[in-house]
Amino acid sequence: MSDGGGGAEPLDRYPEHGRGDVLHRGQLLRVRGRSVAWVPPLLLLVAIAVVDWNTTGEFRIISWIVLVPGISAAICGVWATAVFAALSVVTYLLVDSAWPHQFQTGVPDFILVATGGILAVLACAVRVRGERRMLHMQDVAETTRRTVLRPLPPGFGGLDHSAAYLAADTEARVGGDFYDIQPGPGRTWVLIGDVQGKGLGAVEAAAALLGTFREAGFHEPSLAAVAERLETRMLRHRRHTTALGREDGDRFATALLLGFPADATNAVEMVNFGHEPPLAVGPGGVRPLPQGDRLPLGLGELAPGRPQAVRRMELGPGETLLLFTDGVTESRDGAGRFYPLVTELARAVAADPRTAEPQRLVAHVRDGTLRHSGGHLGDDTTIFAVRRAAGRATGRGPRYGLDRR
Repeated sequence: MSDGGGGAEPLDRYPEHGRGDVLHRGQLLRVRGRSVAWVPPLLLLVAIAVVDWNTTGEFRIISWIVLVPGISAAICGVWATAVFAALSVVTYLLVDSAWPHQFQTGVPDFILVATGGILAVLACAVRVRGERRMLHMQDVAETTRRTVLRPLPPGFGGLDHSAAYLAADTEARVGGDFYDIQPGPGRTWVLIGDVQGKGLGAVEAAAALLGTFREAGFHEPSLAAVAERLETRMLRHRRHTTALGREDGDRFATALLLGFPADATNAVEMVNFGHEPPLAVGPGGVRPLPQGDRLPLGLGELAPGRPQAVRRMELGPGETLLLFTDGVTESRDGAGRFYPLVTELARAVAADPRTAEPQRLVAHVRDGTLRHSGGHLGDDTTIFAVRRAAGRATGRGPRYGLDRR
């Protein structure tokens, strides 16, 4: 999950989407930062020994001590499991030998306890290795996510912004949704999109489009030129994957490209490639902006020669543009009903106009989407809110020592 501008209210009522069981277990077995995983097997060992000592000879449960290293293998480390395996054997010998010969469980149960301890240590080693591999994969996925969806500094490009990304693939933690802000000559560009399909192929296509957007947005002076570069890049990517013989050679992407001109503080330009239209959310309410009339990126060859349709729209004071992918509008509850985004937002803004602020807006939509779907997302979900920062001009990002003349 990513929050580009800092959430107003953390999502504490739901588990963080994409967090692994390893991390959950590690948090549950810690008290004030210290591990207490050794407590349950120790209590079980003591309880079995005490109960066996205080019952009659006809009721011997000392062989149950084989459960101790088994439980330790599930929640402790390898060395702790080995210690509990040894303690179980020693405790078994001490308690069993304290009884008269006719009541002793004898060698067979001793072999059971010893063998169970050895197997528990081996099982723990396999478990720990798997958890380390999982944590490594999560680190790789997190690095990939930050490479594709780079962190955006506060006020980047003269825009206040906030974002939340929820990947449907909880292991990968990154999918085909993408978004970014890029300062350019005389304006700031904003992009959000959704690559068709899932998996690494969708991530690859999203990375290709974002790379082109960042370069084109830095150099190109017009929205139409940036849009054309994105279309060309998607077509090239499709041809490349087709030449490799891959089955995703027909992949496309919906996208929404915005431009915030520096000389018009109340205007925004837009090219919509078949994406969900944005919502203008302000103290006065919620209004949807016009639908797009362009084909998705990668399908431009179906309408050759058609120019990019650039729309220019006015924004009211304090209005924030809410951009989102279909993971929001297509989330369903248990009865199959879609999430009523516009209705919920209108109600929230009427109750508290501050909901229109980017951080609060993203937090509200994120909470509402997860609440409506019960935390079960059927698709990657991106929520991105942007508006002009008060007192800052757009299009004045870092120049990196380049000359645009």
